[in-house]
Amino acid sequence: MADSMNHLRPLALVLRAAGTNCDRETVHALELAGARVESIHVNALGKDPAILLEAGLVAFPGGFTFGDDVASGAVLAHIIEERLRPMLQQFVDRGGLVIGICNGFQVLVRLGLLPGGSGKGAMLWNRSGRFEDRWVHLEAGRCECPWFVSGHKYFIPVAHAEGRFEWFPDQPGESFPESQVAFRYRNSAGDAAQYPDDPNGSHQGIAGLLSADGNVLGMMPHPERFVRPEHHPYWMRLRPDGAIPTEQELPVPLGLDIFRGAIDHLRSRQGDLVGESEVR
Repeated sequence: MADSMNHLRPLALVLRAAGTNCDRETVHALELAGARVESIHVNALGKDPAILLEAGLVAFPGGFTFGDDVASGAVLAHIIEERLRPMLQQFVDRGGLVIGICNGFQVLVRLGLLPGGSGKGAMLWNRSGRFEDRWVHLEAGRCECPWFVSGHKYFIPVAHAEGRFEWFPDQPGESFPESQVAFRYRNSAGDAAQYPDDPNGSHQGIAGLLSADGNVLGMMPHPERFVRPEHHPYWMRLRPDGAIPTEQELPVPLGLDIFRGAIDHLRSRQGDLVGESEVR
């Protein structure tokens, strides 16, 4: 059994594969948020899928898994479907948390763990037809979940080429479930965004999605890239005199808030949730 300290530090698994390139940043973010973290290759997890049930959170980080051959996230989603689907579904059904960032978001949509997996939705090329890399403003959805406060504003970087979420309803006029919109792109005034504030042209400006129960989060922006004040692109320009900001003047690392929300939620559920076993 885990000791009392481990009970305060839920276990998070960061899944990686060929082409994953944001796993170390995601590990770092989760550690800062208070988790014990193990980075694990999808092949190793495929040999022992029960490892999933030792964790409280599973992260699918960003990158270009398997070179985005066929389509973004398609190969990794196929491997998970073939080797890990039953155990991953059990993990989700037991209340485990899942976050997919950028490429990980694309994988979760393909797996059907987020809206769109039934064929109603797809992750497509940005309308600009090119890779987009900048900091963007976000507004959290009007919903309850472990990850964020409803309506909260964020400033987080994006870096993707296939981040446009499109919705293909069964019936004309069928609206997208508002309770499953995690984030929307906004301009600096907080209004509906146009390009370049919206980097990809997603349906209704959607930047992230939630599962129906709120435990699975997918988002194109990269919260793991803003977990320290110094990550903010303007942190050295905050004072008009050019002096280095004091600790009180430093920007709040808003990306870290998302990971902290998840870990705090797991701590509050210790004893009736997964994630209290020793790290293998």
